[in-house]
Amino acid sequence: MNFEYYIARRIHFGQEGRGVSRPAVRIAIVGMALGLAVMLVAVAVITGFKREIQDKAIGFGGHMQVTNFDNNNTYEMKPIRMDTATQRRIEQVPGVRHVQRVATKPGIIKTEDEFQGIVLKGVGADFDWGFFADNLTDGRTLDTRTDTLRSEVIVSEWLARRLGLSVGDSFFTYFIQDNIRARRFTIAGLYSTDFTEYDQLFVLTDIRHVRRLNDWAGDEFSALEVLLTDFDRMDEAGEGVYLATANRFDDEGDAYLTRTIRQANPQIFGWLDLLDMNVWVILALITAVAGFIMISGLLILILERTQMIGTLKALGATNWTVRRVFLYHAAFLVMRGMLWGNVIGLGLCALQAWLGIVPLDPESYYTSTVPVAFHWGYIVLLNVGTLAASLLMMVGPSVLVARISPAAIMRYE
Repeated sequence: MNFEYYIARRIHFGQEGRGVSRPAVRIAIVGMALGLAVMLVAVAVITGFKREIQDKAIGFGGHMQVTNFDNNNTYEMKPIRMDTATQRRIEQVPGVRHVQRVATKPGIIKTEDEFQGIVLKGVGADFDWGFFADNLTDGRTLDTRTDTLRSEVIVSEWLARRLGLSVGDSFFTYFIQDNIRARRFTIAGLYSTDFTEYDQLFVLTDIRHVRRLNDWAGDEFSALEVLLTDFDRMDEAGEGVYLATANRFDDEGDAYLTRTIRQANPQIFGWLDLLDMNVWVILALITAVAGFIMISGLLILILERTQMIGTLKALGATNWTVRRVFLYHAAFLVMRGMLWGNVIGLGLCALQAWLGIVPLDPESYYTSTVPVAFHWGYIVLLNVGTLAASLLMMVGPSVLVARISPAAIMRYE
């Protein structure tokens, strides 16, 4: 144990709380604890919110889509065909987890009292039901693996409430082409993602219904949705999928267009990117406030112990030795505050994750409760960064030690 560390421990654990320093120490610890707690909550909420929105956007459209190059920005898409070799090349791209063929068709649901524009999304036997199964609130998912074509659909709770429908009810949907076509569907299940922009739009059914409405062949579809194992590697995998389809054409001579979900929904992901700036602003402000409180506490401790400083210097201690004593003491205070900050911050996040205490308006925020995510890498970095920033802030105030003269202390005594 070195000399400076020993003295700092005696000050902190043996004689702490005497005189003026007692409230200063408490305020410093409370300030550090609250500051770190706020930063942990902010990072967990922003990370959870981004992950929640990303997962919902991906659930409705996949990480990437391969469509007809001549498509416009509507859901009335031109069909494409894809041979087995091309699809296999896509499936073999590193990071690709699953691919599925879908077809879309805009229409209007009409009941006795209400009507609503929707997009009928046809899915086949290769569809991954994981996302919708997790968000299913009533009924069941569709069985698209049988040869029997059933006129069943899955609609959102939002749409069912608006139209006054429930599981087992039937309704007519009208599709406008060269002439108007009508189809009668029965609700097999209800889902709710709180992603209102999509909940009020998509109705899922067997892909064969959409092909018949569009007069498409059995191997034609609107888009190939590509699901990945890691969202953070989407750009890298997107490049691989693009190379697998570039300069290739289907049987009708149509080229392929590859887009990531970020490119297909720039307004949503642009909004999410702005949240990162909010996090940095919050972290900077809280660090500055907590650092100011710690600096004030350290200055009070130094001024209160001028006699001890003068005595140590008279015994031969250098300015840097005495400064290290107070830097060790400040480190003890910072770490105690950080311990309580982690307990408070992570505890609040755990309560919100398990109980959903704080609600949100899903119409505005796309989720019914404040989402939180425990990204342990960010938590460790935040703790390490807070400790480093706090100790760096302490270096400046410790310079005051050099201005304390042993002779002046002795004359004062």
